[in-house]
Amino acid sequence: QVQLVESGGGLVQPGGSLRLSCTASGSFFTIYDMGWYRQAPGKQRELVATITSGGDTNYADSAKGRFTISRDNAKNTVYLQMNSLKPEDTAVYSCNASRTTGLGKKLNYWGQGTQVTVSS
Repeated sequence: QVQLVESGGGLVQPGGSLRLSCTASGSFFTIYDMGWYRQAPGKQRELVATITSGGDTNYADSAKGRFTISRDNAKNTVYLQMNSLKPEDTAVYSCNASRTTGLGKKLNYWGQGTQVTVSS
């Protein structure tokens, strides 16, 4: 099983930047698709950005042009660089690792989350 630990959240003013990190356990980080999701109070968890094992990225419309997802396989770490932050970005940000087994079973692993608060 994969264990994920996020860090880098905090309080930032509108227009500011934060860089979130997610470090995974295990020796097979490269085979996982990775993603960042967020959940604000009273709302469902939503996708922010994903990066496949092959390095292809995908972003929510709200994140395009402001956020960048990347991964460092040597460090078993995925990052989310967040620029031009808005109050609407306030949420708990969670890291996700996913893969499909040889029998077709989809597996998802989640970190505990890190709080991002954007407020003046």
